[in-house]
Amino acid sequence: MSWPVKEKPLLVFWETTKACKLSCKHCRAEAIKNPLPGELDADEAFQLIDMIAKFGQPYPILVLTGGDPLMRKDIKEIVEYAVDRKIKTALSPAVTELLEQNIKWITESGVNAVSISIDSASPHIHDEIRGVPGVWEKSIKVTRELVVKGVNVQINSVVMNSTKEGLADLFALVKKLGISVWEVFYLVPTGRASFEEMLTPREWEDVSHFLYEASKYGVIIRTTEGPMYRRVAWIRSKLEEYGYNPDEILGMGRLYGRLVTRLRSILGKASIKPIVPRMFTRDGVGIVFVSYDGNVYPSGFLKLSAGNVRFRSLTDIYRHSRVFQLLREGMFKGRCGECEFKNICGGSRARAFSVHGDPFESDPACDYRPGEYSELISKLGLNGELP
Repeated sequence: MSWPVKEKPLLVFWETTKACKLSCKHCRAEAIKNPLPGELDADEAFQLIDMIAKFGQPYPILVLTGGDPLMRKDIKEIVEYAVDRKIKTALSPAVTELLEQNIKWITESGVNAVSISIDSASPHIHDEIRGVPGVWEKSIKVTRELVVKGVNVQINSVVMNSTKEGLADLFALVKKLGISVWEVFYLVPTGRASFEEMLTPREWEDVSHFLYEASKYGVIIRTTEGPMYRRVAWIRSKLEEYGYNPDEILGMGRLYGRLVTRLRSILGKASIKPIVPRMFTRDGVGIVFVSYDGNVYPSGFLKLSAGNVRFRSLTDIYRHSRVFQLLREGMFKGRCGECEFKNICGGSRARAFSVHGDPFESDPACDYRPGEYSELISKLGLNGELP
């Protein structure tokens, strides 16, 4: 599917509130128990939805996030307003009693999808990350309930040092729950997320290769702040097309070895064609984030304000603000600027900003050396096709 990312975002994330009853240790929003002053009110929320509609059909998808959107007393009216205007709307609630109490409404609301966060197949690890005992069990329960009721459920999971070794078991759980889309978040050290939870570049590379192998089991895998996964998927798929085993050619790391061995021990040998990513979005390119108070950012993880919807239309900010224009031009520094895969990857601009203080610097999580793929296929005597 082609999407005119220069003209409109594919996804509009709106941080409806900072309020949330959980205390997740990696929370981008640094969510708190009560809403902050200055939230967009109901009328302003409706105006924001109208702005999204002005991008034209097909409309961007509206993702209602937070905090916990269910903490807003007017969330039902907001969802109704968006759905009535034929805007695909996704809900990203925290797993609390509010979600349990609103299952019936959600199933009847017309929302396009609901995302539930499950970070580990281990209840102890998940609960420790989310800061509330028993939340893993509730997450499994509500996921099953929503799936049974026909709701399109996506599982969101964060990859960090606390969760990396359990990714194979987590993927097996995702499959067992009957989920078709797994959104994997590559940690960005912002908000409450610590640098200590960051993987090494070699480990991030291993995770990306593991995800490609996992996609052979019939689950669509997407990444947030992990655009290098698209490069990895491209390279592995091309090598397989030529009849090579990527593991033998590329020389994988130890984390990959452990994860793939565990994956195959649980699920057996994969027999489905891998699902290679086709949408190439990243911070500011097909992605826009509106904060609780109307500030507009290239993503929720890249805190560079490009304007405020209280004073400037979302279409104008996305199309014409200098921040968004520079991000779309891809004028990156260092290895990201030299990389032959920058059109489909481009690195995490948010992670570059968090680590280097410059959103145009190289992504510190990337282990790839520009030109490596070209050298490899030349050595193998293959066609030098690039994305």
